[in-house]
Amino acid sequence: MDHNSGVSIETTPPFVRDRTGIATAPRVVVKIGSSSLTNPDGTLATEMIDHLVGVIAERHARGQQVVLVTSGAIAAGFAPMGLATRPRDLATAQAAASVGQGILITYYQEAFAQHGVQVGQVLLTADDTMRRGHYANARRALERLLALGIVPIINENDAVATDEIRFGDNDRLAALVSHIVRADALVLLTDVDGLYDGPPAAPSTSRIPVVRKFSEISAVEVSSKGSAVGTGGMASKLESVRIATATGIPVVLTSAPQVAQALAGEDVGTWFAIMGKRMRRRRLWLAYAAKTEGKLLLDAGATKAVLGGRASLLAAGVTDFSGNFDAGDPVELVSPEGLSIARGLVAFDSHYLPEILGQRTSQLRNDLGSGFDRPVVHRDDLVLAIRPKKVQV
Repeated sequence: MDHNSGVSIETTPPFVRDRTGIATAPRVVVKIGSSSLTNPDGTLATEMIDHLVGVIAERHARGQQVVLVTSGAIAAGFAPMGLATRPRDLATAQAAASVGQGILITYYQEAFAQHGVQVGQVLLTADDTMRRGHYANARRALERLLALGIVPIINENDAVATDEIRFGDNDRLAALVSHIVRADALVLLTDVDGLYDGPPAAPSTSRIPVVRKFSEISAVEVSSKGSAVGTGGMASKLESVRIATATGIPVVLTSAPQVAQALAGEDVGTWFAIMGKRMRRRRLWLAYAAKTEGKLLLDAGATKAVLGGRASLLAAGVTDFSGNFDAGDPVELVSPEGLSIARGLVAFDSHYLPEILGQRTSQLRNDLGSGFDRPVVHRDDLVLAIRPKKVQV
């Protein structure tokens, strides 16, 4: 399904067309996980950080831009706090993040300073991408840092993030940041050296070097469990890969020690090719970051029209709704079978919907006047789901 059909897309061809293009890509996002940044005893793996920083600094010296998305704040904090393992309750995890964030960014600053590179810390919560104004502010801040020659170092703001507004892991955050800064590629660094066609430790399995369609790995068994110090397993990494590649950003998944080879375009890890066209930032926000405030239930005809990619959603095609929302809020569009097929910006407050549901445009114009005959969701404010999911209305 082409979820960009009928919407405005950027026609500029991608800079990185294959793995080798990463070597000269103007802008790359690199994400490294907690398991790669910490030793078994919970202390910072300073040799790994030094290696990562050296590779990024070398690229920076060539005039190429890198945005670093880093985990590790909680992991860096629980050892100094005298904790043996990663905290399981939210309050202690927030406290560990508060302690560890300072330790982590201080080491990054000192390591980059050895190469004459200035860094800037940016702490984000999921709420910063869910709210359109916050999303735009994050974009402006990151673009300005890059324009000033500063390497942004991004982490989830675990010290204040709650279960309701957190990303859950930094893999999805990295994919969203890649879109926010219009990166040419995303490099995910983890504790395995790529995607395998079975358990990596098994002698009969082998690395999958290239993935061009997700159907190619449908039979691959992946784990959703993270490491003892991290939260993201392979399943979360593949979900972030979907977000990036579906809208024009290729991804390399490999181990942290292979970061230099990955950024040089060498055959390491797994290369995930672009699987869709780039979308404008506003539509990306709507598709992947916006928090929906309600749901609209469509009839069969409206479902077919919306999935066709060229039609707005009219009141005649809406049979029911749930939630309390204002005009301009993001909502989910749901098929008669209960599948969330799209997201869109609704044009009416929810309290207006009972009197317009199922009504034809001409009838609304005659009965309620001009303005009530507009689409419930205009096609320019609508984006189809990549993978429709079952929901309750």
